Amino acid sequence: MTNAHPQPALSLWKGQTVHVRYQPFERRFAYDLVLIDLDIDRLDEAAASSALFSVNAPGLFAFRTEDHGPKQKDAPLRPWAESELAKAGITLDGGAIRLVTFPRHLFYKFAPLSLWYGYGPDGDLRGIIYEVNNTFGETHCYVAAVNSGRNAHSAPKSFHVSPFFDVTGTYRFTLRSPEHKLGVVVESLRHEKRLHMANITARRMPATSANLLKLAVTNPLSTLGVTLGIHWQALKVWIRGAAYRPKPAPPETGTTIALSQQIRNADTRKDAA
Repeated sequence: MTNAHPQPALSLWKGQTVHVRYQPFERRFAYDLVLIDLDIDRLDEAAASSALFSVNAPGLFAFRTEDHGPKQKDAPLRPWAESELAKAGITLDGGAIRLVTFPRHLFYKFAPLSLWYGYGPDGDLRGIIYEVNNTFGETHCYVAAVNSGRNAHSAPKSFHVSPFFDVTGTYRFTLRSPEHKLGVVVESLRHEKRLHMANITARRMPATSANLLKLAVTNPLSTLGVTLGIHWQALKVWIRGAAYRPKPAPPETGTTIALSQQIRNADTRKDAA
């Protein structure tokens, strides 16, 4: 397998996520984040990158295969990812698959969104899996064919995420091919009006022990802080009067296909940073 843009088995993305609610009132909040970026075929190499990072073993920061994909202990990730991509007509022909997600920190992990980037043998981006988790322990995937550069695609909203929004309308995704900068925007729309927007912008940094130690010192809650932040912001929204909606049954299928659409410069440029 060849790759025109070789990357290390493990690297970090350091940046920020911004969330904006537009209905029934506007509310905005942001927080810093650090994500790991793994080549799923080189997990042993990733584990050897730093004494502070482990794979399928305890560590200050860790990655467990059972947290993703088939969510089974010791289950290989590539067959699952290739099967998901195939549902959207995407074949990788042996190209790399990179998973961008939150690390497990001190035995805890919650990843609201994980990004699976699928590449061809030439290193060109071919497909994306948005692996979405809610706080009820459920998972759903949105899958799209993409290319290197900037992409936009949409899909019907199929999965319950927030108790303050119905499972209706559509998602619009805007995705940047990750090289030195990570950029993704997810907008929730109903009748072409934005209800909510969430984005991630980040810069790549090496997964050295020094950088991981700095992360542990400067952001000791790490991924636990993500869960606490979700519930704290939900409490604020509820206090302001947003209507609570009980969780519906999960969808019968675990995958929704997103279709390509033209990028709208007016709003995606501002949000994607």
